[in-house]
Amino acid sequence: MDVPHFKQQLLKIAHDLLEPSVRSFLENANPKPDWIVYDYASHWLPRIAEELGVSRAFFSLFTAAFMAFWGPPSALMSEEFRRSTAEDYAVVPDWIPFPSNMAFRLHEMSMNMEKEAGHVYDSGTSDSIRFGLCIAGSDIVIFRSCVEFEPEWFDLVHQLYQKPIIPVGVLPTEDEDEEEESESSEWVRIRDFLDLQNENSVVYVALGTEATLSQKEVHELALGLEQCGFPFFWVISRNFPLDMLPDGYCDRVKDRGMVYTKWAPQVKILSHRSVGGFLTHCGWNSASEGLRFGRVLILFPIMNDQGMNARLLEEKKVGVEIQRNEKDGSFTSRSVVEAVVLAMVGEEGRKVRENARKMKELFGDKNRNNCYIDGLVHHMVQNRARKSNKDGLKISPYSIAA
Repeated sequence: MDVPHFKQQLLKIAHDLLEPSVRSFLENANPKPDWIVYDYASHWLPRIAEELGVSRAFFSLFTAAFMAFWGPPSALMSEEFRRSTAEDYAVVPDWIPFPSNMAFRLHEMSMNMEKEAGHVYDSGTSDSIRFGLCIAGSDIVIFRSCVEFEPEWFDLVHQLYQKPIIPVGVLPTEDEDEEEESESSEWVRIRDFLDLQNENSVVYVALGTEATLSQKEVHELALGLEQCGFPFFWVISRNFPLDMLPDGYCDRVKDRGMVYTKWAPQVKILSHRSVGGFLTHCGWNSASEGLRFGRVLILFPIMNDQGMNARLLEEKKVGVEIQRNEKDGSFTSRSVVEAVVLAMVGEEGRKVRENARKMKELFGDKNRNNCYIDGLVHHMVQNRARKSNKDGLKISPYSIAA
């Protein structure tokens, strides 16, 4: 997180330099691993593993919907399907056969492409090539998601990839250690504020640790929270110094709003009875944690896959997106107020709140999520047996333990 965006290619260059060391390690490992699980950066790893007879699993930390947007490996690695302008990314691709808004907004891709253009360094391998090689070279593809949440997208990636697609659930984090955290002075301060609020009345605001906003964007967001009338708990990361807030802001909102500048125990806050909504940057981790506790989402995507996550969450009617200018991404305090009110109490948002509460049964069910893990293990064991006895065991596309 300390590496500025224009130097992030150096991380991929350094990662690629691991190739000979990893090859040597695997060649000399005794016994050899049955499986190697990897993400998109290690595009050279599937080839090594295949040469050594080791099974390969590509692990996508992105949703099935997001990965379906990028298409099959052949499209990821083909000049014919190469996207070169922001407009190219703002169109739903032809291989999505059903009605969907799964595409980037112009301003989302314009910002991403401007950042890419500022890179001084080049790893020599684009992300699309990395993804394509990692998927094509895998035996199975694992998704950190649930079939029940996005069934149509799981069906589509199975068609696009033509190999087993295995969900492992959302892998919910364990609650913070009760003995260590329950009586810490910081948590007591947070809890005391939350305890004073009515049930389902607080808007929890957290935009992750990597996103940055302009001074104007911080002002509009701050004023929107001030004007919406709801109590709020706003976690401001080190990317948002307090002096970016409007003059006198903290004093004006102190009776119903807490602006918090340290690391916050997000799971504990989201689980508190007073929290009703979660204004989120739409990182998949954060969105999953919000739905784990049935909190309605107020969607404010900023970078990377977040815009596409917002499209998916809005399509599933569990969140309301803050409206922004399509071209430049600008927004007003009024658009923040409108989204917050609609999500929290608006009549038109009633169904969204009900759907979000229902998600607690899916994202918050530990037994269900454990069954997904069991399904992955079962598939891997089956694969090992098949390799051993050459019986050609039939494996379903979705290996989910009963």
